[in-house]
Amino acid sequence: MNTKKKNTLALSLIFSLFFIWAISSNLLPTMIRQLMKTFELSAFQASLTEAFYWIAYFIFPIPIAMFMKKYSYKAGIIVGLLIAAFGGLLFFPAAAMQQYGAYLAIFFIIATGMCFLETAANPYVTVLGSPQTAERRLNLAQSFNGLGAFIAAMFLSKLVLSGNDYTSHTIPADYPGGWEGFMQAETNAMKLPYLVLAIVLIAIALVFAFTHLPKIKEGDHEEGSKTGEKLIDFSVLKRPHLRRGVIAQFFYNGGQTAINAMFLIYCCSYVGLSESTATTYFGFYMLAFLLGRWIGTLLMLKFKPQNMLVVYALANILLCGVIMTFGGMIGLYAMLGVSFFMSIMYPTQFSLALKDLGSKTKSGSAFLVMAIVGNVFLPPLTGHLMDLNPERYMLAYFVPLICFIVCALYGWKGYRVLETNK
Repeated sequence: MNTKKKNTLALSLIFSLFFIWAISSNLLPTMIRQLMKTFELSAFQASLTEAFYWIAYFIFPIPIAMFMKKYSYKAGIIVGLLIAAFGGLLFFPAAAMQQYGAYLAIFFIIATGMCFLETAANPYVTVLGSPQTAERRLNLAQSFNGLGAFIAAMFLSKLVLSGNDYTSHTIPADYPGGWEGFMQAETNAMKLPYLVLAIVLIAIALVFAFTHLPKIKEGDHEEGSKTGEKLIDFSVLKRPHLRRGVIAQFFYNGGQTAINAMFLIYCCSYVGLSESTATTYFGFYMLAFLLGRWIGTLLMLKFKPQNMLVVYALANILLCGVIMTFGGMIGLYAMLGVSFFMSIMYPTQFSLALKDLGSKTKSGSAFLVMAIVGNVFLPPLTGHLMDLNPERYMLAYFVPLICFIVCALYGWKGYRVLETNK
């Protein structure tokens, strides 16, 4: 098989990973809503689900990069798939335990597996082909992430959310089993999507195990070769465009997840929509994200990625201002626009930050993935601001507004590679 065909097959398999981890991460808003009503949590308490998921992305990227530096991208992908599958299967004992802490632990395990995939897949796509088209190639790969997000939001969320919004005080007297029966039914609803996810993850791991992936040459060495180089190279942070990229990714991830995590809570608790209607809007929200990825990838044939990043970030700054001013349904429609314009930000910043890193690409990728720790801090902050002033809940969207300002600054100047600072 020639090199082009090998690269095409490898990219096709890698694209499937973007789809899979989108399913996992974009089920979180649904789970936040489900856990919020099942365990009678506040918006802030429920948002800790996101925090426990994303904290794994801060803890493990460096060990994962070291693992892949010693072995290969392929080995990291297979290990990640199996860890995430194990986490999905743990939903069965968790449903019997009915403890919120058990679910936090499970999401941490699943995220650890997904962290392997993301630390491997993003840089693999950028280096598997021409450097001149790395941003476009990664945006194309991330389009499959958008597809997974849409499916999770529009369809899988409806499998989980029953539409019953009871508390221990409002549960109907004739509900089978009372409050305990309601809790059991709601926790049982969370098992099926994760059982299916676990099976799919195991199947994909087997495919990767029996498929040859091209070895990537980074700098002067091929991955997995014995070079005597450091397994993780902190000196890569001396590159200003990477360092600023890590900061931009911290704020982008936190801002995006703040909006995603609070979306169903915003719809149900503040706008007054039913769960069925809210999940439909959530599907449209993710559809806008998917369309943004596809359209953005095509536009990059004509426009520079960094210029598009600036324009998209500025659009979202204005839209966040609309949410803060009006709230309600107008704010909800503005969020659909935010989703569209967020679409290219993560992959564009990621690929711009990895420019010209050579043999330090895995190390750079690890630090960029660690920046997802923004998801640990900014969504709970947004939820806390909502809880503080329920009458002016929309002002909490000042948090993502600030995040998009940072992204605009990175696309304006921060992305520039300074050759003299290697």
